[in-house]
Amino acid sequence: MTLFRSLKSPNFKLFFYGQSISLIGTWMQKTAVSWLVYQLTGSAILLGVVGFVSLIPSLFLSPYAGSLVDRHNRYKILVITQIISMLQAGALAGIVFFGFHNILLIILLSLVQGIINAFDMTCRQSMMVELVDDPGDLPNAIALNTTMNNFARIAGPAVAGIILSAFGTDFCFIGNFLSYIPVLGCLFLMNLKAPVIQHTEKSIWKELEEGFRYVSGDKELSSMIIMIGITSLFVIPFNTLMPVFAKDIFNGDARTFSWFESAAGIGSVLSAIYMANLKNTNTLMKLIAVAGGIFGISLLLLSYAPQLPLALLFMAVSGLGMMAQTSAINTYIQTHAAPEMRGRAISYYIMAYQGLLPIGSLLIGWVAHLIGPRPAVLIEGVIGLVATGVFIWYRSKQPNTINSAV
Repeated sequence: MTLFRSLKSPNFKLFFYGQSISLIGTWMQKTAVSWLVYQLTGSAILLGVVGFVSLIPSLFLSPYAGSLVDRHNRYKILVITQIISMLQAGALAGIVFFGFHNILLIILLSLVQGIINAFDMTCRQSMMVELVDDPGDLPNAIALNTTMNNFARIAGPAVAGIILSAFGTDFCFIGNFLSYIPVLGCLFLMNLKAPVIQHTEKSIWKELEEGFRYVSGDKELSSMIIMIGITSLFVIPFNTLMPVFAKDIFNGDARTFSWFESAAGIGSVLSAIYMANLKNTNTLMKLIAVAGGIFGISLLLLSYAPQLPLALLFMAVSGLGMMAQTSAINTYIQTHAAPEMRGRAISYYIMAYQGLLPIGSLLIGWVAHLIGPRPAVLIEGVIGLVATGVFIWYRSKQPNTINSAV
């Protein structure tokens, strides 16, 4: 079946199944952390702070991580990051289970997870090509990986909403800790042929410089990294305010908040399924532009949605636009970057995508504090549409434009 063709590779199949379980636990924890912090503090600003510290390490560490994974065995790095992530999840589960609800400690553990993720995400993304037996299946594997992430985004918050209401936050954290057992088991069952690492006398700082020159010198790659950077800084952080929408605007509870996360996940899965069936990667440029427009318009509609069902519908559409845009950019970079530069090229994508999100989370929390959550989301939608328009204009001035890529 075309949709699942990359699963015929045994290593990717193990990766896919193991990560599917672990990511559900991760989203359970993410939902529980956001709800717990807002429940304890009632502060949109502190929600932004938690988002900031969990992602800011990617801004500074991703380029270093890219050089590191290009120099060493990616499989071993991935095993190490998963073990450390499990320990972090266990520490967070422990303090919540024993009722030690210290916001500063929760923020500190979120920072630790952010540091781990800077290396883990770069390693996982750059390792995809090693997991598939047929290089032609790489775009499908990337899309299925995205589908997996977004299915977890649906299932994780949905399960978290039930657990939060019935058992409390501590069970969500314990569930995430246990979810690392299957992913580690699947990693140990893999039979990967380790690629030959070209040992070099160059310092890692020299390789950082080479990576920057490569990415900045390629107009295709640099324009998309700038686009995802602007989106991550000014548009994607809208979801930081969803606990505020759920609790204060629509007078809901933890389950209502989980509906917002799951709605975005449904839209994201639909876009990921489309990407998994995409056979012609020449349309990626046009897809980035169209998805950016859908994302911006959906936020305009979400910002002043009068009723909860409409808000959830627009949240789903925003998830569709957001994930189609980010997946198309990710797929283009992985399929077009030079093999020896893939880790570094992906690291700049992660730096722009994940690294700027925390700054955006702080910014949207501050703006919402000043003018309210609805106007703040409205502004993000406008910025998204303007950024998409500028991207289309820039691409129209370059060879191999959006129109010629159809």
